Amino acid sequence: MTRRPAVSYAHIRDDGGFAIGPTTLRAMAHSHSAAGRHAGSLASAIGIGIVVLVAELVAGYAANSLALLADAGHVFADVSGMALSLLAIRVAARPPTGARSFGLYRLEMLVAALNAVLLLLIAIVIVVEAVRRFVEPPDVQPAIVAIVAAGALIANTVALRLLAPGQGESLTMRGAYLEIAGDLLGSVAVLAAGLVILVSGWQPADAVASLVVAILIVPRTVVLLRDSVDVLLEATPKGVELGDVERHIREAPGVIDVHDLHAWTITSGMNVVSAHVVLGEDAKPGDILDHLGTCLAADFDINHSTFQLETPEHVLWEARAEQAQH
Repeated sequence: MTRRPAVSYAHIRDDGGFAIGPTTLRAMAHSHSAAGRHAGSLASAIGIGIVVLVAELVAGYAANSLALLADAGHVFADVSGMALSLLAIRVAARPPTGARSFGLYRLEMLVAALNAVLLLLIAIVIVVEAVRRFVEPPDVQPAIVAIVAAGALIANTVALRLLAPGQGESLTMRGAYLEIAGDLLGSVAVLAAGLVILVSGWQPADAVASLVVAILIVPRTVVLLRDSVDVLLEATPKGVELGDVERHIREAPGVIDVHDLHAWTITSGMNVVSAHVVLGEDAKPGDILDHLGTCLAADFDINHSTFQLETPEHVLWEARAEQAQH
C-alpha cells in the first residue's frame, strides 16, 4: 500500500497550563480516498458489467434460463452498486465545508452498506425461484446458455484484472472486486449448467446453477455489510490495536501519559486517531508532535492524527473541573 505523509493538527490553548490541541481538518481536503485513486478502473468495470447484463437478460429470456437471469440479477446489483460507489467517490472528492468538516467521505461507506443489502435481497429471490424450477424444471436452450456464459466469463476476467490493483486499498474497490469475482464464478456455474443440459438433457441443472449463484452472493455480501457498518459505527480500524497505539505514544520521548485515545476510519484508506498526550517538564511539543505523527503513520497506517498536548498541571485542572461538575 502506498503511504501518504502523516498529517497532525494542533493549536495553542489558553485555558490552563501549556497545551496544544486539535485544529480544523481543512488539510484533509488535499488528501484523496483510496477509492478515488482507482475510479477509472471502476468506471471501466461498470462498462463491462453493463454489456454482460444486457447479454444475459436477452439470452436468459430467449433460452428460458433462470441461471442466466439469476446471474443477470447478480450483475445488475453489482453494476448498480459500482455505479453508486463511483458517484459516491466523485461526491466525496469535494472539499470539506464548515457544515461538513470531513466532507462526504462517509458516503462511500453508506453506499457499500446499501449495496450489500440489495445483494442479499436478490439472493433470496433467486433461491425461491430456483427451488420452484427444480421441482418443475422448464425447457432450457442449453446452447445459448453456454455461449453467453462463456462470453461473460471472459468479460468478468478482464474486469477482475482492472480492479485488482485497488482492492487491497479501498473497501469500495474490494467490494467491487469481490462482486466481479462472484460474477466470474457464477459464469462458470452457468456455463457448466449449459454444458450439462447440452450433453445429458438434465434440465434441473439450470436451477442448480442458480442456487450456486445465490450461494456465491451471500458470504462475501455479509462481510461487506459488516465491514461497512463497522466504519459507519466508528469502530476501531481493522489491524489497529488501541493497546499497541497507546504503548507507542507512551514510549515517545517526553511523553509521560496518554488518555482519551480514540481511533476510527473516515473512509477506506483514511484512518484517524485523536488523543490527549501529557508531556514532561522538558518536553519539546513540536518535536513530539512530529514524532507521534510519523510513528502512527509508519506502524499503524494512521495518516491523520489529532493530539491535545497537556502538562501535568493541566490534567489536574481538568480533574478538578470534572469533580466540580459532580
